[in-house]
Amino acid sequence: MGGFSKAERDAMKQRAEELRATKGVKGAAKRAREFEACVSAIEALTGVDKEVASRFHVVVAEEAPELDPKTMYGFPSYAREGKVMMFVQPSSKFDTRYPTVNFDDGAKLDDGVMWPTSFAVLEWTDEVEKTLRDLVKKAVG
Repeated sequence: MGGFSKAERDAMKQRAEELRATKGVKGAAKRAREFEACVSAIEALTGVDKEVASRFHVVVAEEAPELDPKTMYGFPSYAREGKVMMFVQPSSKFDTRYPTVNFDDGAKLDDGVMWPTSFAVLEWTDEVEKTLRDLVKKAVG
């Protein structure tokens, strides 16, 4: 029980910086700044992380244009009224085996008493894209 890992501490510092970067900025200017941060976060990625984040960014833009791109703990994220609904967690962030596409509780994916909200993506395929397009459409309801 040694507390937070270095990666976790770095993520918390990154989140604090994200909040500082938009402090006092409102409306369209804030959305523009958050959009740029999201695009920059995607551009900084490599390999499958970049492929998944880039393609998911396109999917969200096409299927849920009402969502605002931003970052959350450095992850490319998509929010409604400031609340993140979905995000890509790159494998490089916590040295995991694969990136994941995640949906938060605001996403309307409810299906009975249990349903998945995180999806590992080993590579971007037509089938992956179709599945994620369907999930994004359902999530924004």
